[in-house]
Amino acid sequence: MTSKNYPYSTLFSPIQVNRLTLKNRIVMGPMGNISMAEEMGRPSNKMIQYFADRARGGAGLLTSGLVPISQAVDPTVTERGNKSYFPRIDSSRTVFSGWRDLAESVHAYGCRFFIQLTAGLGRVGSPESLLTKFRMPVSASWNPNFYIPGIPCRPLTDGECRTIIKAAGQGAADAKAATIDGVYLHGHEGYLLEQMTNPAFNRRKLGRFANWQNFGLDMVKVVRKRVGLNFPIMYRIDLSLALNETYGNRMDTVASLRKFKKERTVAETLEYMVNLVKAGVDLFDVDLGCYDNWWLPHPPNSMPSGCFLPVSRLVKEWFAREKVLSNAGLPVPIVAVGKLGYPDLAEQALRNGECDMIMLARPLLADAEWPNKAYAGNVMDICPCIGDQEGCINEFVEGGHLQCSVNPRTGFEDVYVRELAPTSSPKKVAIIGAGPAGILCAITAAHRRHRVALFEKTDRVGGMLVPGSVAKIKYEVKNYLVYLEHQLKACQEKYDLTVELNSEVTPESLKGKGFDTVVVSVGGSAVTPRLPGVEQQNVIQAIDLFRKPELAAKARNVVVVGAGAVGCEAAQFLSAELGKKVTVVEMLPTIMPGLCTANRGHLIHELENLGVLLWNCTKLLSIEGNNVKLARNVSATVPDPYVTWTPLLPENISNPFAKPIKEEIEEQTIPAELVVLAMGLRSGRAFYEACVTTQAAPEVIQLGDTFQIGRVFEAVKSGSLVGRNL
Repeated sequence: MTSKNYPYSTLFSPIQVNRLTLKNRIVMGPMGNISMAEEMGRPSNKMIQYFADRARGGAGLLTSGLVPISQAVDPTVTERGNKSYFPRIDSSRTVFSGWRDLAESVHAYGCRFFIQLTAGLGRVGSPESLLTKFRMPVSASWNPNFYIPGIPCRPLTDGECRTIIKAAGQGAADAKAATIDGVYLHGHEGYLLEQMTNPAFNRRKLGRFANWQNFGLDMVKVVRKRVGLNFPIMYRIDLSLALNETYGNRMDTVASLRKFKKERTVAETLEYMVNLVKAGVDLFDVDLGCYDNWWLPHPPNSMPSGCFLPVSRLVKEWFAREKVLSNAGLPVPIVAVGKLGYPDLAEQALRNGECDMIMLARPLLADAEWPNKAYAGNVMDICPCIGDQEGCINEFVEGGHLQCSVNPRTGFEDVYVRELAPTSSPKKVAIIGAGPAGILCAITAAHRRHRVALFEKTDRVGGMLVPGSVAKIKYEVKNYLVYLEHQLKACQEKYDLTVELNSEVTPESLKGKGFDTVVVSVGGSAVTPRLPGVEQQNVIQAIDLFRKPELAAKARNVVVVGAGAVGCEAAQFLSAELGKKVTVVEMLPTIMPGLCTANRGHLIHELENLGVLLWNCTKLLSIEGNNVKLARNVSATVPDPYVTWTPLLPENISNPFAKPIKEEIEEQTIPAELVVLAMGLRSGRAFYEACVTTQAAPEVIQLGDTFQIGRVFEAVKSGSLVGRNL
């Protein structure tokens, strides 16, 4: 988060798309507005205020998440009773008022809004439609369902294809009537429009749509006919699925991948894009990948910033060389995507001619004021995205709605006011523990004019963020830690907030200082199993490894016990940065359960490339000198831990095709000069309970990991909420 390229004159220069002028080059990327609309699809006040906040924040163009127009054909886009977890614009006039209100609230800030219409989910939709509606999922051809490959998706008929195309035209016309500024067609990542327009998925032999370009071209032509010449049409596309590059020989050996081997080439994509322009497209954003390598279109914290700039540059230069112009006679702007939430990086990409516009999705969830802060040069005040994708993606996968791990207001703009009102009853508040929960609580309470003392027993604030930001792949967590330190310092200068480091207080000492409220946020402690040899000097906790990497200096063979996120990140750190030979052992059948599919997939993919051994269904028995003794299930029924092309299902969803795991236990002894324990944390309730017992203050509150072990997502939200309500 530097500001070497300030002022960002290119980023904040206007650009013309068709007949529409955008005030700057910042596009808010589509993030799924799942469960942010009413059950029948009308945008709710929650959704409207969410977009209004980003318009107020200074972006030039906002885009919605998926809005399906294929309810009559694709059974996966609605639930039982025709209820919708997506916003809708297709069903009836009852939804129009929500879209009109949304557009008006965005326009009030000089911002434009495009609606993202999707042809449907197809094979990446939930196969629960079989149970709830007795209807098979659909696709371009007979394709396996992404979530449960044992369930086939039937091919759409040509008549059904035409129904979807006609619905796209009507949806676009309705959007224009609702004062929305443009249509954004969702043609990437393996959704239904991509399935019809990529020979990896479309293997039809007969009919008009056997030509894989026709479905997309016909859709654009119908939309253009319905909205007229001057209404902008944007198209989202991937230059390549990159499945062959990702999986290599597995494309021949894995049943659910084998059909997809003949994917659209880069040259074919470029030809198709030119034809789309001829049909009426004005604007593209372009990336790589699909659901089956989900980390590419959803680059997690372990991928580099600006990862797709070479893709946008390739397309932009090719369009210029071929002199491709839109129907309005203008060059076709290319929007860059992929971890561009750094003003210097965004500005330099534009100056270098790598793209024409910058798409920010998660960065604008992390900080709706990103554009305003960048324009003013207040780069250090931009709250950075940490790329964990727990609030923005995993939350709605698990049944929630769009949120953000580092911004507690995201998805709650209709509930929590932007400006914190001063309290009428200032309290003297002690906060014990300066992890993210404690810091957010302290800053929020101080803004409300409480007198706050933040106590931290170590020499630095940040709690688990400190060891959690050491590995190079955790650079975004390091950015967030720097941001929190900066905000804490600024708050100390402006409000009645003190930070006392190297200060290990007791409940008794707190009681004698006259605090009205004590907030206990001491975090958790690492779990150590009761096993023979665990007390040896060559056995350490993962957090200690990150704090002191020199502890691994003399070890060649390292065994990491526990394949959660921390254990796998430790394995990557040991292998990629310290050059160790690493084996990860995990009792469960799955690696990193509960982690966002994109983050999980990329880390497993990287571990495999590094040669890290992942042994699931394996139990640590003992540590004997420089060896570990294991009980390993070697049955052929043990799941392949390196599978990333099929996701783990949520805990409340059963897979009827799942095969039972048989036990064939072998005891094995392998070398381990170092054993790293990553078996989770235990809640630190003891200090809270002692404060309650001693009545350290009239009010005692437990916060963050002191209550329940969680993630940054839970810590930030709980800290902010407690601070708001003191």
